[in-house]
Amino acid sequence: MRGLYADVIIDISHEAIDRTFQYAIPDDIAGRIQIGSQVNIPFGKGNNRRKGYVIGISDSTEYDESRIKSIDSLCEDGVAAPGRLLALAAWIKENYGSTMINAIQTVMPVKKTVKSVVVRYVVLSCEDVDTWEYRYMKKNARAKLRLLRELMVRHELPMTEATGALNVSHQAVKAMEDEGVVRIVEDSRYRDVVSDAVRQQAFEAPDIELNSDQQRIVDDFVSDADQGIHRTYLLHGVTGSGKTEVYVRCIREVVRAGRQAIVLIPEIALTYQTLTYFSRYFGDRVTMVNSKLSSGEKYDQFERARKGDVDVVIGPRSALFTPFEKLGLIIIDEEHESSYKSDSPPKYHARETAIERARLEGASVILGSATPSVESYKRALAGEYRLWTMDSRIEGRAMAETSIVDLRDELHRGNRSIISDELANDIADRLSKREQIMLFINKRGYNSFVSCRSCGEAVKCPHCDVSMALHSGNNTQKGVLVCHYCGFRMPEPDKCPACGSKLIGGYGVGTEKVEQEVHRLFPEARTLRMDRDTTSKKNSHEQILESFGRGDADILIGTQMIVKGHDFSRVTLVGVLLADLTLFSGDYRAGERTFDLLTQAAGRAGRGDVPGKVVIQTYKPDNYAITAAASQDYRAFYDIEEAYRSLMRYPPEWNMMVIMGTGMDEEQLANIMDRMYSLIRGKYINAGHLSVIGPSEPAISKIKDVYRRVLYIKHRDYRMLVDVKDYVEEWLKENGENDVSVFFDLNPVNMY
Repeated sequence: MRGLYADVIIDISHEAIDRTFQYAIPDDIAGRIQIGSQVNIPFGKGNNRRKGYVIGISDSTEYDESRIKSIDSLCEDGVAAPGRLLALAAWIKENYGSTMINAIQTVMPVKKTVKSVVVRYVVLSCEDVDTWEYRYMKKNARAKLRLLRELMVRHELPMTEATGALNVSHQAVKAMEDEGVVRIVEDSRYRDVVSDAVRQQAFEAPDIELNSDQQRIVDDFVSDADQGIHRTYLLHGVTGSGKTEVYVRCIREVVRAGRQAIVLIPEIALTYQTLTYFSRYFGDRVTMVNSKLSSGEKYDQFERARKGDVDVVIGPRSALFTPFEKLGLIIIDEEHESSYKSDSPPKYHARETAIERARLEGASVILGSATPSVESYKRALAGEYRLWTMDSRIEGRAMAETSIVDLRDELHRGNRSIISDELANDIADRLSKREQIMLFINKRGYNSFVSCRSCGEAVKCPHCDVSMALHSGNNTQKGVLVCHYCGFRMPEPDKCPACGSKLIGGYGVGTEKVEQEVHRLFPEARTLRMDRDTTSKKNSHEQILESFGRGDADILIGTQMIVKGHDFSRVTLVGVLLADLTLFSGDYRAGERTFDLLTQAAGRAGRGDVPGKVVIQTYKPDNYAITAAASQDYRAFYDIEEAYRSLMRYPPEWNMMVIMGTGMDEEQLANIMDRMYSLIRGKYINAGHLSVIGPSEPAISKIKDVYRRVLYIKHRDYRMLVDVKDYVEEWLKENGENDVSVFFDLNPVNMY
């Protein structure tokens, strides 16, 4: 019988060993090893023990068999990557640039087995209960008697209850076990990640009668499913049009067919509301995963999915890699959100990756948004995606009235407050009616930055090339300057660190300052603040939203996490305090991002029976993104934005790749980036319309003492950029510097 050989990827994240190594498979594990198995292997000249992943098995080798090493053993605590996820990892590596091991680690959010939670029970095991009751009474064994009588009623109870509420010692329970009166049994269970608040609302929901738009879309999906057609759909529905109910109906069809579904959401803050809604239809067959879960909780949810104990998993980007065996549908809600793009290598986009996973699994994809990304809408118009539209809110509810306030006029009238007169009057009116209000500003902290009026220097982080944000103190403490990139903190200075002047103070505005101003103008108002500072603890998102939903606060103040998909029926006023914050970010997507946020913010008002109003405060009231958002006119925005992208050769009209180099030595980094530029220009000089820009400093040239340099490359053909990436990767293997890291970002959602 011929031996078997495994192609193994070494568990080391380094480009120099980004290839497979072939190992012989010992006979004693040949029957257990499979694609995705994690193994212990001897590696290198010293035969150092390493871990690796099996990505291929064959019965032949091109090498001298005498020189091939053998696998030591299978990792007993290793989680096997399903073959389809390994194929997805290879696709991510090819299309986004990374080592294969990094791509595998990306599709395997849980890297190792976590011990199960074991619950111990005390079970009544004797038949002559009356005899033992008499013996315990005669011996005055009160603790044993209490436990026996409780078990006579319930037959079994948790050990924690026996030793807790019944106050029976472990020794007494053990003695009863030795006497044959009881048995102690153990049962492993999954860690529960669904809160009691969700469980209490998880009643079986009655079927909602769909309107004509919803029913048309569901029928279309069912028809395709019945014919075995799997495709990508773009659901463009205005805010409040009932997209979530469409998701539920499509998932039910998938579940009825014996398959499972993944629902991606852009923010952890949306988990509570989404999970509550879906639990009403799917009960305990739905669960969630996100970065706030412990390793044990996350492991248990993926195990439940792998074993088929749940049908639906809800979560942000990483939930895409849930190891379902029979995946039938992936839904990406708010598909336009930039959070679906990974912010660390490999810089994959969840939308494109979901479409590829669906292709591998024979599944469908639904992309949903009130403000579809320009890329997705263009593809839908071109017929690559099936376009579904819902143009009106459910139950005939009116869209919110929108008012644009010109902040320049406020200044001319002498209003220096961050809240305009119109918004202040509207807030007072809603408070008097006991209706709720949401105030949105896309900046956390108290001030945006601290600057010296004498020399003009802003106080920057010593480790990053960014200004530090001022977070307010209290009556006894000064404020604190915080770097939002590396977390460095320092007390608010009394004088300028650059020139020594005492003419130093904060500029700009953040959520903390908004909250302070609201308290000044409306001291009777109850407020909640929701930003990264107030949601750092586990379950904090859920607690804030649950509190606001109960009516514990009149006003919710927050960053963009409060305007994405939330549904509060008592909110009748939304105020956007500075619509310009995203408009002048130096990013080619600035207009789109502004339109998205304003439209989503406007969609939070008037979702109940009372009509809503939105007040947009801006210094640029005539900007196309702001006027289109105010009128909720997506197509008007898209036509202007698409024309601008085409003129400037930006995605989706053209494709773009960023090559980012980072290193501690600024001169060494600059040298290798210059060489890379010359390499690309020399190789692709005859490639029509290939544009290479740089190398240059990005907007933030240093983070955590690490310098950054970028090259921008544009071309119409995405495959041309992938070819450039592959060529640079090969060059780096021979010419790269160990102290310089390089990564690739194709069609970035944020500029550098």
